Amino acid sequence: MWRGRLRGRQDSRLERKRAKDLCYEYNQLRPSDEEAQTALMKKLLGKTKGAFCIVAPFWCDYGYNIEIGENFFANHNTVILDGGKVVFGDNVFIAPDCGFHTAGHPIDYERRNQGLEYAYPITVGDNVWIGAGVQVMSGVTIGSDVVIGGGSVVTKDIPDHSVAYGNPCKVVRKITDADRERCWDRQQ
Repeated sequence: MWRGRLRGRQDSRLERKRAKDLCYEYNQLRPSDEEAQTALMKKLLGKTKGAFCIVAPFWCDYGYNIEIGENFFANHNTVILDGGKVVFGDNVFIAPDCGFHTAGHPIDYERRNQGLEYAYPITVGDNVWIGAGVQVMSGVTIGSDVVIGGGSVVTKDIPDHSVAYGNPCKVVRKITDADRERCWDRQQ
């Protein structure tokens, strides 16, 4: 979907200002004021299920293009540029400093200088852990039962039951039954 200044995006600017004001208000709340946090997020986001936690600061472009599932957790400094739809499944855990970027700009400077941009959706399945500093790019689908290693830049789809990391992010291995049995203290 292409859009930009040439198409008279006054409504988009107003919608972004509304979202930024709500994000600002959210980011000023006391961490202990969970009731107000929940109410503001339900006002900002397109769809929420029961239990969720988003730790401030949090920023997005529109909010109404974001859907979060049950038992969603996003740590400090999550940024979601939701010019396109961003959908998170149930039991998604996002570490600090992560970004989800549906928007992009043309490579050729003529169209870029005209203010044109595109936005493609991002989808994240159920039971996903996204490590610190991960950046998920436009049009990506991350499957269910996936772990994305910290610092990764996800530019292509990641299939179900995978461990993936790197820049660019690549599948390193499948998640197996042995992962359920392994002790994860760093002593082994």
